[in-house]
Amino acid sequence: MAATKKKAVRKAKKGERIRQVAAIPFRLTPHGDIEVMLVTSRTTRRFIVPKGWPMKGKSGRKAATIEAQEEAGVLGKTLKQPAGTYSYWKRLANRFVRVDVIVYLLEVSEELADWQEAKRRQRAWLAPADAAMLIDEPDLSTLVKTLKIPQPVQVDQA
Repeated sequence: MAATKKKAVRKAKKGERIRQVAAIPFRLTPHGDIEVMLVTSRTTRRFIVPKGWPMKGKSGRKAATIEAQEEAGVLGKTLKQPAGTYSYWKRLANRFVRVDVIVYLLEVSEELADWQEAKRRQRAWLAPADAAMLIDEPDLSTLVKTLKIPQPVQVDQA
């Protein structure tokens, strides 16, 4: 993954847009309401969604699933179609670069008590409107606030 980040930084230095992948972990409450999980970033402690660099040999969806496990300690099914995209300014050592993020929904089936970044991050389940208020990136905030979970396809029995 470090090589992918270095490649992205090289692209950014040339003025090219770079991309990341993210997961929005979600679950349904017993009343059928949606809750999303946010995690804190390692450095600024702001609330974000699990995200990271694309991984060589893995689809964006698979990379987002891995990021959710590493950063939020959740397992589940990542939906095939992206839920949307957002852009943000990432701080590098001596500049800011624009990053485009492709976001996938991850239906959580298991929360791990101990996970890779447990000591460096906190996680919280929130209603989408509450989560949106805690997120600094406006495009991500809007995406979370207006989140729609695709319903399972119903097959007519003729």
